[in-house]
Amino acid sequence: MTTRAPPPSPAQGAPRARAIAFYLPQYHPIPENDAWWGKGFTEWTNVVTGRPRFAGHYQPHLPADLGFYDLRVPETRQAQADLARAAGIEGFCYYHYWFQGKRLLGGPIDAVLALGEPDFPFCLCWANESWSRAWSGRDYDVLMKQGYDDADDAAHIDWLCEVFADPRYLRVDGRPLFLFYKPEGLPDATQLLAKWRARVMEKGLPAPYFCGVRTGFSTRDPDGLRALGFDGVVEFEPNREHFPAARNAAGQVVSLLQRLLPERWYDALRNSAFLAKRNINTIVDYSAYVNRRVARRPLAETTYPVVFPSWDNAVRRTSATIIENHDPAQYRRWLDDAISRVSLRPADQRLVFINAWNEWAEGCHLEPDQRHGHAFLDATAQALHARVTAP
Repeated sequence: MTTRAPPPSPAQGAPRARAIAFYLPQYHPIPENDAWWGKGFTEWTNVVTGRPRFAGHYQPHLPADLGFYDLRVPETRQAQADLARAAGIEGFCYYHYWFQGKRLLGGPIDAVLALGEPDFPFCLCWANESWSRAWSGRDYDVLMKQGYDDADDAAHIDWLCEVFADPRYLRVDGRPLFLFYKPEGLPDATQLLAKWRARVMEKGLPAPYFCGVRTGFSTRDPDGLRALGFDGVVEFEPNREHFPAARNAAGQVVSLLQRLLPERWYDALRNSAFLAKRNINTIVDYSAYVNRRVARRPLAETTYPVVFPSWDNAVRRTSATIIENHDPAQYRRWLDDAISRVSLRPADQRLVFINAWNEWAEGCHLEPDQRHGHAFLDATAQALHARVTAP
């Protein structure tokens, strides 16, 4: 267990940036997952299957303070908010799953909206991609297809207007913040964004602040996304384009194929029986990854950085990507850099995203675990409240 450093005192003032943590709502059963994966399936079903794949590999990741929680329980949602607030995090960005009028995993945010609790800011990121059996190597087996049409677009934005009206909803310059995880997946992003802005304003709300998320499979650079009509760009991490060389030779080959192959082909490869039998994983050094991100060029004015404390999707993938980190100081070094990149912007524009609050099956969580306890939460608090020395 890492020794816990004291958190910053309230006397240190407001956080240096607006830190928003991505939040996965997969920790409660739903009928669809029962049918697809077995009765009672939640993210914990995957988490507890973790086994080390090599000497020293940290698996499984097991929760500490909050235990194997169920997001239907109000006390759990309140405890999460309390932990995040204490670390200086401003709000959660809930993943939002909308499939032509059908919502999945919406129970937690529905309860937050209905009860008015916890009193903690939030926004939404539309994970606008189809669900398949990619976890079991069958990405071609689509469980819930993502589709688009005019009538559904209208129904979707009308539902979102009700969410945007919540006083806790995160805003940028007074405008509701909304993210699209796959902006290039929209048939006509420019038209959709214009229609949605107009509809929201018809409802008497400010035009939303739309951000496109840029992942390792994005086909446009930040300027290209802004040209489509997005107000900002969120540079998601981890991103395959930013990987340093893998530490293992087999991983270097897989990493190269990841850069060269279309997303669908790469998903099929990394979940193939061929790789599974050979225990082929891409192992990346976290500190080297951070070195590359810290050394990059300054960000454009409405591009927002993302940092992650560690990454390990071994319980989801037969051929895993493993970016282990057991040093909170390395994570803080990256978060400090991200904060510095937005520090000269107007206060509302100082957005920094953290991946993630609770991606346990991807070894990517700020919530306390049984090995590190509160170490990464405390590093978050220290970075967000650090005093800046005047030049």
